[in-house]
Amino acid sequence: METLSNLESFVRSAEGGSFSAAARRLALSPAAVSRNVAILERNLGVRLFQRSTRKLTLTEAGEAFLASIRGNLESLQNAISAVSADNGEPAGMLKVSLPPSLGIDYFLPLLPEFLLRYPRIRPEWHFENRIVDLIAEGYDAAIGGGFDLMPGVVSRTLAPLHVIAVASPEYFRQINAPVDPSGLVELDCITLRSLSSGRIRSWRMRNAAGEEHVAHLAEGVVVNDPPAARQAARLGLGVALLAVSDVLPWLESGELIRVLPRWWGDAGALSLYYAGRELLPSKTRVFIDFVVESFEREDYARRFAGSVS
Repeated sequence: METLSNLESFVRSAEGGSFSAAARRLALSPAAVSRNVAILERNLGVRLFQRSTRKLTLTEAGEAFLASIRGNLESLQNAISAVSADNGEPAGMLKVSLPPSLGIDYFLPLLPEFLLRYPRIRPEWHFENRIVDLIAEGYDAAIGGGFDLMPGVVSRTLAPLHVIAVASPEYFRQINAPVDPSGLVELDCITLRSLSSGRIRSWRMRNAAGEEHVAHLAEGVVVNDPPAARQAARLGLGVALLAVSDVLPWLESGELIRVLPRWWGDAGALSLYYAGRELLPSKTRVFIDFVVESFEREDYARRFAGSVS
């Protein structure tokens, strides 16, 4: 009978294309992963990988073996995760991907309460501006917007991602605010350059009456990070178009004001993504429930809505 560690080392090595990639997912050394795979090959009496200095390639026998055990291995891992802790208490490493600004401002403050409830869970949170592959990269969950729902991944909406125009009160002491988004181009603007496309994004904004205008911003101050744009707006350098979640504390304190209170752009939804398994590991299940409960308690779905003046 093969050990779970040998089987898991083989599957993760096949998915990642190297022992090093598997080692990162399994929190082992590459040498340990290589040794586990070698033991598995010896016990089976077949070579599962063709090895080179650059990558691993499955042999024909390796491909057939991977196809036969992959789903069963995942079910076994889920069953072990569900009952691994004493008296059913959720335990283990919880690997989560979060966008930096939103993750630090809204999710990190939830961590003390979460760990007080579930002290046997070890958080490994990655703050990153990218869309991750949950299953291939070994994430238990991800938070963000715009993820393609790959096979096996489900999402749960937490709040809207609405974009609004903001500036410091001092900026508007000497000039008049525009009446609709088309007037923003006449103002000093703080624009965001997309990390992925390299373009300056323009937003189609709307109001409750159903009117729409494209908000073109003049390229005054150009940055590539929402917190930087927010700080530039706080310094009185002009108007920025940012998600409500990026500016909410400063709006509530009065440091920033909405330039067009009845207008907003729709950037989709802030969602929680996770693998849609029948037997979800208890550590992931309690994290999902805790995040949803916390967002409901803080009323973020309403407070993040740009459609609310």
